[in-house]
Amino acid sequence: MSSFDHQHLTRDINNALRPFRQSQSGTMQAFAQLAQASMAEGAISAKHKELIALAIGVTQRCSGCIGFHTKALQKLGATRQELEEMLGIAVYMGGGPALMYAAETLDAWDKLTATPLQA
Repeated sequence: MSSFDHQHLTRDINNALRPFRQSQSGTMQAFAQLAQASMAEGAISAKHKELIALAIGVTQRCSGCIGFHTKALQKLGATRQELEEMLGIAVYMGGGPALMYAAETLDAWDKLTATPLQA
């Protein structure tokens, strides 16, 4: 199981990127605009877009992605059942390594549910 908690991981990532956001402000502003446009409600709901993003994070083995997108899904009112169904697809597409990150995601979901969400 994961030896770190995703709430602290996402905070640490945000803190580590603070100077990069300043030195590469144009790039980071463009990335933020891309994220906002990509995740906006449309023919696919924001919640479903977050499920897709988290599935990609699981199959790409990105712990930071798991933390950020799990938090976002909780804020959007996703259920554990929706999460588990998405993880089933991620495991189907990503095999054994995705199964290990699915376990990490479930652990993150439980821990983030048990603690107040922070930005």
